[in-house]
Amino acid sequence: MDIATKSDLASISAEKSKVALGSVLAAIFLTGTKLGVGLWTGSLGILSEAIHSGLDLTAAFVTYLAVRFSGKPADRDHTYGHGKIENLSALFETLLLIGACIWIVCEAIDRLLHNEIKVQASWWAFAVMFVSIIVDVTRSRALYHVAKKHSSQALEADALHFSTDVWSSCVVILGLISVKVSEWTGYGFLMKADAISALAVAAIVIWIGAKLGFRSVNVLSDGISSNTTDEVYSKIQELDGVEKIERLRLRQSGPDSFADLTLNVGRETTLEKAHDIATKAEAAVRTVLPGADVVVQVNPIELPQEDVLTKIKLCASRHGHGAHGVRIYNLDGKQTLELHLEVDESISLEDAHSVADNFEKEVLKLLPGLDNVVTHIEPVRKHDTNCKADLDDEEKVKAAINSLPGKLGLDIKSHAITMRNDNGKISLSFHCLLSGKLSITEAHDITEKIENILRSRVPKLGRVLIHVEPDEDHENAD
Repeated sequence: MDIATKSDLASISAEKSKVALGSVLAAIFLTGTKLGVGLWTGSLGILSEAIHSGLDLTAAFVTYLAVRFSGKPADRDHTYGHGKIENLSALFETLLLIGACIWIVCEAIDRLLHNEIKVQASWWAFAVMFVSIIVDVTRSRALYHVAKKHSSQALEADALHFSTDVWSSCVVILGLISVKVSEWTGYGFLMKADAISALAVAAIVIWIGAKLGFRSVNVLSDGISSNTTDEVYSKIQELDGVEKIERLRLRQSGPDSFADLTLNVGRETTLEKAHDIATKAEAAVRTVLPGADVVVQVNPIELPQEDVLTKIKLCASRHGHGAHGVRIYNLDGKQTLELHLEVDESISLEDAHSVADNFEKEVLKLLPGLDNVVTHIEPVRKHDTNCKADLDDEEKVKAAINSLPGKLGLDIKSHAITMRNDNGKISLSFHCLLSGKLSITEAHDITEKIENILRSRVPKLGRVLIHVEPDEDHENAD
């Protein structure tokens, strides 16, 4: 995962803190203005909005503190960082909203049923509500922009909260208009519109508070959308090499997302390929959860379609050996497996035979259908040699190679001839150009004939490696 630098984190924290502080200052202005006008006019709708704005002030201040502390990097006591402080802030805001609703509902019911209070629908009352709408629209947009930019749930909660304040302010204005109409027309029942508008404000606050509370509790309890989980699962399952998603765990902490994956792959998968699969899985998760901290564990498993060659090579590899030349023959109704088992050249024949014997027993258990296993013990040198071959030996080998076309009756071209002195033996490798129309079996048979001819001409010849190439490709390259 790309790790943000300290300067990046500081810049993000500063931007979030700046917009949160702006929200605090706006809440101070609105709370003071609504409280003064509400007490002067006696409007419960405006007083409820003043209390609402007072709670907004508390919530905005808590949000300001939350975004400052949530930006702290992970430490030994908080290994996943401090992001959930933002979620706690959102939950605290929800509880404040519910408390405000209880007071507003009780007071509104009392005014509707018992104590009727004269409300003054002055131009001040309308002015403060219109100013409130302008301020709420401005700060909700600013908060929402930064919240989306940095995936901040605390700022997003504030933005959503203040955007609904616009609608609640409109409801209060409607109540004030009804009071004014009552004064003009003499219809007394319209005076109750202010209390009714207060109940409408409470209903809006309860609805938004319930949504915020559910989201906060869901994140704090490590809940995540099932659609998000399904999308991540689908993205990873499409990756080449992933046989099964053994485990997929997602969680959020404030603006940060975390993913924990366990993927099953075929046990023949190389370490390099497994790392490539893990890297692609991380990228797939981040297409759904940008910037997520992803941990991928890759488990090798035996696949139902695994072939015999893979089983044999893996069995040898578990014991630190190599295997090649694997062949299975069916003779007289019995299956016999033959192979070359590579062992360290420094061990004795007795130890090498013991290694081969144990390997054969394990293979028979691994492949119940086999009747017999025959291993050819092949010593493998662990250290390379850099000794140059003698000049006389080089001339003999080159002469033998040059005689190949006449011996085989084929147009054979050789190049990249390399020779080394390996403990008194000549180690030889060279490239041999053959017709690209030949089958691989025909080409292999020719290389075996070439090796036999060379060994008959050069008794000191040891290891021989012949790399065959299509003659046509070589001509095109020229």
